[in-house]
Amino acid sequence: MSPFGFTPPGNGSDDGSSDGSQDNNGPEDFSEILRAIQEQMREQFEKLGIPVENMENMQAMTSENLSALFSGMAGAGAFPGFGPAGNTPADPLPIKTVRETAKKFITAHGFLPLSTRDQSVVSSAYEISEVWLNEATSFPSALLSSSPSAVNRADWIDLTINGWHRDIAPLAKGLLEAMADLLAQASQAQELDQDQESPIPLDAIGGLLRGFISSMVATQLGQSIGALASTVTGAHDAGLPILDPPRPVLIPENIAAWSADLEIPQSEVYLFHALREGAVARLFAHNPWLVSYIQSTITEYGRGIRIDLDAIQRQAEEAMSGFDPSQPIEGQVNLSIELNNGIFSPEESPQQKAALEKLETVLALIDGWTDDVLVTAAGDRMPNIEALRETQRRRRASSTPAHQLFATLLGLEVSPRLTREASAFWRTIREESQIESRDALWAGILPSADDLKDPKAFIASSTVPDDLSGLI
Repeated sequence: MSPFGFTPPGNGSDDGSSDGSQDNNGPEDFSEILRAIQEQMREQFEKLGIPVENMENMQAMTSENLSALFSGMAGAGAFPGFGPAGNTPADPLPIKTVRETAKKFITAHGFLPLSTRDQSVVSSAYEISEVWLNEATSFPSALLSSSPSAVNRADWIDLTINGWHRDIAPLAKGLLEAMADLLAQASQAQELDQDQESPIPLDAIGGLLRGFISSMVATQLGQSIGALASTVTGAHDAGLPILDPPRPVLIPENIAAWSADLEIPQSEVYLFHALREGAVARLFAHNPWLVSYIQSTITEYGRGIRIDLDAIQRQAEEAMSGFDPSQPIEGQVNLSIELNNGIFSPEESPQQKAALEKLETVLALIDGWTDDVLVTAAGDRMPNIEALRETQRRRRASSTPAHQLFATLLGLEVSPRLTREASAFWRTIREESQIESRDALWAGILPSADDLKDPKAFIASSTVPDDLSGLI
């Protein structure tokens, strides 16, 4: 059987003339396709002014990397004419790759099984936190007796992987659509240039690039999720809706690591995180439009992705400046690393920048609201509440895996300043009115980043006066 998912021409034919020599090498024209791609790379290197003095080294580089891509893609129908008939286009973000990458990451870094003591400590923290939250927010409890409320790192990946896939898939789709537009432009240019002959069809190149981009984003996301699994204290610690239905879930191993250097009783530390996790779960569970708002904002960003050919050429020149084809590949900068560092980075449009601002603001609003609910719930019943809040602020201000995820996939960095302003905004709303009025704002138009600086003005602008005669 062919490793590429189809029977090579001449193998298994009725005339029996084949000697079977190609059974282990894939289609007989694969080597021609590979040579054609290498030739195109050589031509592009020459256009960029990069000397190619030793084709053997470049062939080794492309053969090793591209063979793996062809192996996985031809069987999935990435190349027209190859693979089983009727194959559907590949998933823009293959969830299997995301899950396997995340699991490999967390397995390599280690995790502890969930103990009976862990479950007991978490259960006790929830018993108290749920009562306190009932007094601190108008949103009812989201705790589900039928679902685990404490998990280990590996189980957290399994629990949240579908949510991550749902939230991030629009980005991968946007990249693939941008690549399709780019190939369409190249195809038109090729048709206009009658003298230009392509050794292989553009749709075959397109299949290769689609598979490469899908795998690259899936691998990047899987690595980020694996890193998050090592540090997040709960399912909603990153501030994104990744559970359906939303409910509080804590990771005891990470909470222990979070508080390792704190001289604070563990019972109080667990209560602190149970309050935070329970508050965000309540917010998402009883404001489904907010979940849709976040997802549509990410979709809006992905829909606006465009790939700038000039930018690609500039970045390619920089990435390849240290590559010497006359030297062995070992020890040189890996081309795949350079690709991940931005050769295919899209240029942000004004619409995308607006989408990122919306997302940054809503994430800050969620974090700020959670902090105000926490303070209200704890009151003077937690002697170390300020020390715990300060620890949380310091961790939010540093480069946590959650921030790295946003920066890598969205180019977004949530400002600690904006989160502090959001926390002060919600506190002022509660002090000026009441808890019900504060929570009711989630049902209306969300404040902008500018509104956070003057909460009293926002209250005045969003309040309907009792006497409307002056408006007539």
